[in-house]
Parts: sequence; structure tokens; C-alpha cells
Amino acid sequence: MKMSEPAPTEPGAAPEGVDESVWMDVIQKMDEVYSKLVQDEIELEQKNSELEQSQQFIFSVLSAMSDVLLVCDEQGRIEETNAALCELVGASDEALRGTLLVDLLADDASRERARGVLANANPSRRGEAVELNFFDAARQPVPVDANCTPRSASNGRRLGTVFVGRPTAEIKRAYQELRAAHEALKRAQQQLLHSEKMASLGRLVAGVAHELNNPISFVLGNVHALRKYSERLRRYLAAVHAGEAPEALAAMCTTLRIEHLLNDLPSLIDGTLEGAQRTADIVNGLKRFSAMDTPERVRFDLNEVVERAIHWIRKGTAAPFEMQWVPGPPCMVAGSAGQIQQVVMNLLQNGIDAAAGAGRVPPHLEVVCECESASAQGDGGGASGGDNAEAGADGAIARLRVRDDGPGMSQEQLSRIFDPFFTTKPVGKGTGLGLSISYGIAEQHGGRLSGRTLVEGGAEFILELPLAG
Repeated sequence: MKMSEPAPTEPGAAPEGVDESVWMDVIQKMDEVYSKLVQDEIELEQKNSELEQSQQFIFSVLSAMSDVLLVCDEQGRIEETNAALCELVGASDEALRGTLLVDLLADDASRERARGVLANANPSRRGEAVELNFFDAARQPVPVDANCTPRSASNGRRLGTVFVGRPTAEIKRAYQELRAAHEALKRAQQQLLHSEKMASLGRLVAGVAHELNNPISFVLGNVHALRKYSERLRRYLAAVHAGEAPEALAAMCTTLRIEHLLNDLPSLIDGTLEGAQRTADIVNGLKRFSAMDTPERVRFDLNEVVERAIHWIRKGTAAPFEMQWVPGPPCMVAGSAGQIQQVVMNLLQNGIDAAAGAGRVPPHLEVVCECESASAQGDGGGASGGDNAEAGADGAIARLRVRDDGPGMSQEQLSRIFDPFFTTKPVGKGTGLGLSISYGIAEQHGGRLSGRTLVEGGAEFILELPLAG
């Protein structure tokens, strides 16, 4: 029996045994796959674009860095550089890749330091600072302060080291110039301080001449008396040695007043010694005041400094003035007594000049020295020399107030009284350096100098210094 052949299917008709809905599902899945492929392609293109932008951003950042950047592998071969390093060593990035870091270094010490960084098995994530001398384009050594940090893979394995550094030749040269300028400024400040002190010393010359005249005249008179007494003693002793009769010696003793002479000799000698000592004290005081200050810091009583300052101001000021001053308990501070005396003398002289210029006859000054705890500070107003004085070991400060009965100061003057070369005195009467130098001295001693105008009239300057522990 012959089997019948299947009837041929028409084009576009579903195969025999396959439902049309199945074919529709297949076609729909094919469309979905195609759409997914198109979407993936679009996303891949976006990712590539973002990657190119990221690479361009990283490249622009590396190119813009002024610090040199160098990335090495574990063996010290260069993998990445930036434009700053290429410019420093005079080679391109392509030429540097694959070369050894040590070939760029100018001395053995730098090579050893670099090898030590590369061989460090446990480097800190914060990096290690080393100074390396690189060859520049002219094969001259250039110092670079480099920070070396490890570069690791995601699994923690070390891949190499990143060197980021800054050439320090210009910085060191600028530092040397700054240091030289600072030393020159210190010398100029010291000379300026000494010049101002010598100007103050010049104002004392007339008073010192009078002060020296008294003891010197006293000594001179005593020496003349001793000269006459020695002549009488020589004549009397010559008669004794010649074997004169006792009656003649007695008569000569009465005539020459030998007994009076012998009684007067001790007082003459004591008076001469006292006058000479007074002269020596005056000269030593002048030497201490005019001498350059040494950097040594010693303990001294602020009351004694004020006493000496008032003494010299009295000797150097021709016109009379009234001084209200009562020494208080010892206020021991540390520093240069000569410099602090210069500050006090400057404040006293300024107060006298201000009051005299306002027509006060005689000028009146009030000086108060007191010790206060650091918590009691806060007195102020006007210009000040910075923060409160640094307290001593016991938390206390010495505070010296100098008040005058002059016209006081305006707000504009208060804002400028410590500026160099600013003065309220007439032309030729002041240099404008006294308060500026005093301001600096107070700061150098850990204190401050401030000024204000009093409500009742006049001005007040306050010097605060830490008490010596």
C-alpha cells in the first residue's frame, strides 16, 4: 500500500504542527534581543566616552601639577610621569617610561634613600618624606622634597611607589634671603634701639654734669686738705727724726695743730672715699644705661627700675615737675633691666612733655606699680601691644601705670601712637621712635604696652610684664 505524501505548505504559512502564536513569540523575543543589543551598544559608547573624559581629566590634572609626579613599579622602573617632572629632567614621558628611577638621581646618597623607600616592606599609607637630588636638563643637581607613598592592588599586593615632590632650590634660596633680611632687620632694630637710648642719654648730660660736680668738688677739696696736712706731718716728723728737744717738739705740735690734724684725717679719708664712690656709681649707671643690651635674661625688681628711671629723668629735665610715686612690694620680673628702664624713662619723659606742652606748671605725673592675678586683667582702651601679658608661673603679672595731667590723646592718635616715626610733639622735639621701640621691648618680654585717654583728663600708659616664677 502506497503512503501519501504531505501536501506542500504555502509561503508564509506556519509549519505543520507549529501554532502561529509560537511564531509570534519567537519574533517578539528576537525583537527584544535586538533592542537589548542596541541599548547595550549605546551604553558601551557612553561608557567609552566617559572613560575618555576621565582619562582626559586625569591627564589635564597631571599636566597642571606644579609638583613633580613619578610612579614606579616594585623594581623602581618608571611607569608614569607628569609634565613637571619631564620639564625638570629635560626628557619626554615616552623616554622616561621603563627607565630606572635611580638613573635620574644626581648623587649616591639620593640613590640610597630611593632604594630604601622602594625596599621598605611595610610602608606607611601617610607616606615617607625624603630629599632627593635629581639631574635637571643641564645635568645639574636639583633638590626635591618628595613624599613617597605605596601603590597597591585591590587585593592589597604592593604594585610600586608614587613619588610626589617639589623642587626646593628656589625655596631654599628664598629662605636664605629671608634669613639674611631678618638678621639685617635685627641688627637695624638693635642699632635703632641704641640710637634712641643715646638720644635719651644726651638729654641727661646737663643733669649728670651737675650730679658729678658735687662729689668731685668734695673729693678735690678733701685732697687739698690732705695735701696741707701731709706737709705739716712731714715737717713734724723731720723734727722728731732730727732729735729736737721735747719742748721744741711740743711747741711745733701746737703750731702745726698736729692733734687736730690727726683727728680730722679719718673724716677726710671717709669723705673722699664716699665722693669717689658716688662718682663711680654715677659713671657705672651711665655705662649700664648707654651700653648695648645683652640677650641674657635676669630677675630684677620693677620697683628698683622705676626708682632709677625717675632719678635719671630728674637729672635730665631742666624744668621742675611733680612726681607721685610710692614703691610697693617687690615685683620680680625677668628680662633686661636696661631695656625696661628705657621703656619707663620714655613713658615718664613723654608724660612730662605732654603736660608741659599743655601749659601745666609744674607737670604732674603719677606712677603706680602693682601685682595682679591673670584673671584680674582686662584693663584696656586705646591702643595695645597685642594679647594680654603672658602670666608668670604663679599666674600673676606686674602692672606699671604712668599717668600725666596733659591733654590726652584723640582716637586717631591712639590708633597710631605705636607706629614708627609717629609723634605728637613739635618738629624737632621727637623722633617718633620711643613708643614704637618700647612697644617692641614689651612684646619681647612677653608683655604688652597699651595707652588710653583718661575720662578726668590726661593720658595713661600701662606696661604689663609676667612675674618671674
